[in-house]
Amino acid sequence: MKRNNSFSLSPETQSGLQPSVSVSRLPGKTRARLGFTLIELLVVIAIIAILAAMIMPAISKAKEKAKVARAKLEISQLVAAISGYQSAYNRYPVSSNAMNAAAQFTDDYTYDINFLRSRDPNKTMPPPAYSYLTNNSEVISILMDLETYPNSGIPTINAQHIKNPQRTPFLNANRAADTFSPGVGTDLVYRDPWGNPYIITLDLNYDEKARDACYCHSTISADPTSNASPKAGYYGLTGRTASSGLVYEANAPVMVWSLGPDKNFNYTEHATQGLNKDNVLSWK
Repeated sequence: MKRNNSFSLSPETQSGLQPSVSVSRLPGKTRARLGFTLIELLVVIAIIAILAAMIMPAISKAKEKAKVARAKLEISQLVAAISGYQSAYNRYPVSSNAMNAAAQFTDDYTYDINFLRSRDPNKTMPPPAYSYLTNNSEVISILMDLETYPNSGIPTINAQHIKNPQRTPFLNANRAADTFSPGVGTDLVYRDPWGNPYIITLDLNYDEKARDACYCHSTISADPTSNASPKAGYYGLTGRTASSGLVYEANAPVMVWSLGPDKNFNYTEHATQGLNKDNVLSWK
């Protein structure tokens, strides 16, 4: 008799070899464990949005702090560069026009006054006594030993290195590809991290004190709580009586400052208030 080698599986064994049962046939609680429901997804999205709303102000504040720190560094480098030039040549990096304008009134010289007047919301800043007004590009062209303006090819006051015959690069600043970004633009204006020109005042009457066109005024620099006569000035400025009245000066030959994050200043507010409070100052 032949042996029958064929065999068959029982129905129970066959069911064990079949594919898993479909998800649609699972109980409701089992299906819920396999993915997120719409409500759960909305809750997660809402939590992420709340966390983002809480974090963004902190990130923005951190970015502004970094810009302020950058402005302080650039200001200190600019002051050092001007001092280095003065030590090397026994003069300041300015044009003959600036020197003559200051000499006419035995005064110092502030660059970018027209820009400052445009940033005073109340338009109360009076025009300067001297008629020659320009931006800080002439100082920068000398300190960086640049002979032409990149955006025009026009010679600077340092053409043929006349103002910097030793061809020494006293200032190493970042270069910008336009005329509005931070750094030294194609117009050679040195702008702060917010895109505004650095304000530079130089001691052109050589009395070892700098008198800035804005901070020289008592409305900004005089401390009303001071009992001294004249009143003490904010941030170490000193008041004295001049032919033009009470003025405030820095006990240093160079003053450099930035309008800061708000990009404005107010000619009628104290240095510690309102639009002036965030200004970044070399003497602060």
